[in-house]
Amino acid sequence: MTAATTAPETAQNTHAHVDPAAQVTDAFVPVQTRSERPHSFDPADFGAPTGLEVNWKHTPVAALTPLFDVAGASKGVTVEISDESFVRAGLGSADAPRGEFFRPEDVIAAVAWQGTSEALHLAIPAGEEVAEPIVLSMTGQGADQRADAHLVIEAGSNSSATVLLRHHGAAQFAENVEILVRDGAKLTVISVQQWDDEAVHAASHQATVGRDAALTHIVVSFGGGVVRVNPSVELTGAGAEGRLYGLTYADSGQHLESQVFLHHKGPHTTGDVLYKGALQGEKAHSVWIGDVLIGQDATGTDSYEANRNLVLTEGARADSIPNLEIETGDILGAGHASATGRFDDEQLFYLQARGIDEEQARRLVVLGFLSDIVQRIRIPSLQEELLAAIEVELAATEAAA
Repeated sequence: MTAATTAPETAQNTHAHVDPAAQVTDAFVPVQTRSERPHSFDPADFGAPTGLEVNWKHTPVAALTPLFDVAGASKGVTVEISDESFVRAGLGSADAPRGEFFRPEDVIAAVAWQGTSEALHLAIPAGEEVAEPIVLSMTGQGADQRADAHLVIEAGSNSSATVLLRHHGAAQFAENVEILVRDGAKLTVISVQQWDDEAVHAASHQATVGRDAALTHIVVSFGGGVVRVNPSVELTGAGAEGRLYGLTYADSGQHLESQVFLHHKGPHTTGDVLYKGALQGEKAHSVWIGDVLIGQDATGTDSYEANRNLVLTEGARADSIPNLEIETGDILGAGHASATGRFDDEQLFYLQARGIDEEQARRLVVLGFLSDIVQRIRIPSLQEELLAAIEVELAATEAAA
């Protein structure tokens, strides 16, 4: 379904400009940091990207062209929910809590907002501890099928839950995920992309984390032709925690991307960002851009971000760009790191010296490298599934060698 929607009143006053130039006078001034990017609920305010903009320069823009316009009435992606008891009434564009925090910062996010007449609202009641993961299975109905979606996940005060978003099949999918973690809540959101090769998927995840609350956000991308999942997390309340993890495995011709933004806004907040990826095959491409902003009121902050990539074959490319912006000197610590390389010869030598053949040694090195992220997913069945998927990818590499 599609309908022209109106942004919340608080959002209608935002002044959108085309990135990377924010028009503050008659001249264009380049956007220098992630925090300066413009926001708008109207796709026309952004226009179609050219690929020269700071947030599009590493992205195959032409492949995402179908997502630059509202889908119209479409059932291109169907949704199944494991437990309907947490689903509330659909949210129109002016219905709280939709738009309480979410502000589109690119044309696709604005398209998904406009193209979703009723957002799905998943709410965990205050004080409730949900033992089993709440699973939303999203299945694409065909490579030529377009769909827009906006999902609101709200964890009530002092609640705890895990929400798993699963993506299968093929579609051209523009998706927004708005995450509201109320004071004292503990929420884990896991987004798994296991699309068919023809799928095109761009998602904007935006989260606010309240006082003494914690969000663990995990992105796992294995399938799809072009997949771009951009998480943006604001640690709003004092003592808030944000742990952002990611795992990618890019094959020949695949483009897997995440642009991560962690904003320490409240005092005594803690942030941990770790994304790992493996690449194999001609023109396999991964992009990771990590931005951390420690605001002027975020005293006592402790934050670290890192990206590690393992290139398994010739012809693969990993772009990795960490950025750190600090506006106060009163912090516990902050740092960032990035590394991209091939197999560690010392690790291979160590394993081979103990009687393990080279092929098996390489498998063990890759599994050990990626399982660090898999182990942070507290769903045993999903852990087993992902490790098995990594084994399949490795077998394909060996077969092609």
